[in-house]
Amino acid sequence: MRILVTGGAGFIGSDLVRRLARSSRAKLSVVDSLTYAGDLKRIETVLPAIAFYQVDIVDRPALEKVFAQESPQVVIHYAAETHVDRSIVSPEKFIQTNVIGTFNLLQLSLEYKVQKFVHISTDEVYGELSLTGPEKFREDYPLRPNSPYSASKASAELLVRSYIKTYKFPAVIVRASNAYGPWQYPEKLIPLSIVRLVFDQKVPIYGTGKNVRTWLYVEDFTEAVIQILEKAPIGEIYNVGSTEEKPNLEVVKELLRLLNKSENLIEFVPDRPGHDLRYAVDTTKIERDLGWRPRISFQEGLKKTVEWYLSHLDWLLEKKSAVEAFSHKLQDQFAQLA
Repeated sequence: MRILVTGGAGFIGSDLVRRLARSSRAKLSVVDSLTYAGDLKRIETVLPAIAFYQVDIVDRPALEKVFAQESPQVVIHYAAETHVDRSIVSPEKFIQTNVIGTFNLLQLSLEYKVQKFVHISTDEVYGELSLTGPEKFREDYPLRPNSPYSASKASAELLVRSYIKTYKFPAVIVRASNAYGPWQYPEKLIPLSIVRLVFDQKVPIYGTGKNVRTWLYVEDFTEAVIQILEKAPIGEIYNVGSTEEKPNLEVVKELLRLLNKSENLIEFVPDRPGHDLRYAVDTTKIERDLGWRPRISFQEGLKKTVEWYLSHLDWLLEKKSAVEAFSHKLQDQFAQLA
């Protein structure tokens, strides 16, 4: 099977690439523009076995050359701008990559007769839930995105849906919870907290820290994508998540415990604009239809994640100064928006 993975040098995309590269059944090609969040180190162990193209999915002519060269039967579309904070201060890049880039992939996949297109989306397209109550998002819930990031992902989903309905395009949509694990760029909560705690620096927490997210270990997410690739009927939408709902403050306190650090390192900062209160997805459909369930608990996954970062401090240090400079810039810009 000829599989093209977009965003394959990113955090969650690279986990799939490493997994697929170990399969003799797949002829694998990867497209990634290698922005600040992309890194070939994530896939260097499998690079000899795959075809890699440093191409931006917004660049239609360059992307078409990849399709002409590789003739993919399957496209798994991870490539995206993903950081909500960045989307608030610089939304244009999110529209370009997440909407126009997805459009380019849909058009080329249609022209080159791709047999299956797996579109990786996010639970953030649903909007937010109340902090109290048992409600979880089901696949048939309306899309009510609240940030430029989630709006761009919802827009991309609607494009995919329109191609399914209009052109009988062979796509499946995946709405994912917050993934975490090794190799995540340290601008997101867990790796950012780890890199700051390792150096006894304050960990910034927005607002009161009560905002709730559902956490899914990256290897469990990869297994879900593989199950969807192999089994999911065309046109379906699947939530992929866990039952591990945690307030941000609780996540940071668990990291403090694992790293044996004081709670004095917690620093509450002004909340970001439009900060969604809670995300939680109902995974009944994927469990019933495909037999997928997460295997790794949050406690186990967080411990594995901390251990990985502690053994890869050189990689963290490469990213640390850029992350800190951007964090300071963000706080200034959020203050201006308040």
